[in-house]
Amino acid sequence: MFLKSLTARAIVPVAVAVTGFVVICCILLYSVMKTDMINDAVKYETNLADTIIKSTRYAMLKSDREMLTNIVSNIGQQKGVEHVRIFNKKGLIMLSEDPTELNRFVDKKTAGCIGCHAGAVPSATLGAMEQARRFVNDRGMEVIAITAPIYNEPACYTNTACHFHTANQKILGTLDIGLSAYPLRKTLSLMRSRMMLFSFMVLILTIGGVAALLRRQVFDPLREIKEFTSDVNRGNLSGELSGISGELSDLANDVRSVALRLRDAVLEVEKLKGKPGPANEKTAKKPSTETDSD
Repeated sequence: MFLKSLTARAIVPVAVAVTGFVVICCILLYSVMKTDMINDAVKYETNLADTIIKSTRYAMLKSDREMLTNIVSNIGQQKGVEHVRIFNKKGLIMLSEDPTELNRFVDKKTAGCIGCHAGAVPSATLGAMEQARRFVNDRGMEVIAITAPIYNEPACYTNTACHFHTANQKILGTLDIGLSAYPLRKTLSLMRSRMMLFSFMVLILTIGGVAALLRRQVFDPLREIKEFTSDVNRGNLSGELSGISGELSDLANDVRSVALRLRDAVLEVEKLKGKPGPANEKTAKKPSTETDSD
């Protein structure tokens, strides 16, 4: 019965439309914000990798392996850092915060290496987004990792203290650093829950506002018109229909005009019923004629 009422037919479609609109907008907004936050995390990690490369540059030029080991070890002990390693152009791990990885070759078909080694000739440059990769490590932690190439500089192939490199060699090695994605996932989860709460509040306020507006501007005037027509149908022609504004005022005026015409017609009929007809007048004059002839 409720779904067949005018109130339900007016509010339910509005509620469904508003719900769909809010849900779609929230999904799109969440997707955009999620992409932006991931890109920001990648940019932050790219800047961190660049800082590490610049911090180790002096130790590399001096070929100070002990200093390089301490730098990489200290970085690896920072909260949120899952791994940090430096390997040469052949993929041999030269430095790592995990001693068990030293002198091991990395797999060039993994997500962090395939971007450069996809073709016959390895690529020397990649964009920040192409350097990033997401995966789950052996400890079950989701990781956002960056592979940043260490380029050959004039100081590298002209410095006798450094390893011998030719000027034609563009890349000396690669820095691979991975940060835990847990803070990002936690932030996204918090943002998602808040957006759901905000969407629910918007939905309730919107539907409540629309329902209140419809009740004031539509349902209450229609109820008054209905009650007025019901009184007219029961024969009560003395009722009043006032206080209706807006577009429904035209309908109220039409209903009022019909009721007034009906009342005037009933009064005319009652007046006609109260007057004597022609037959009654002849009957009333006949007794007077007979009395005169006598």
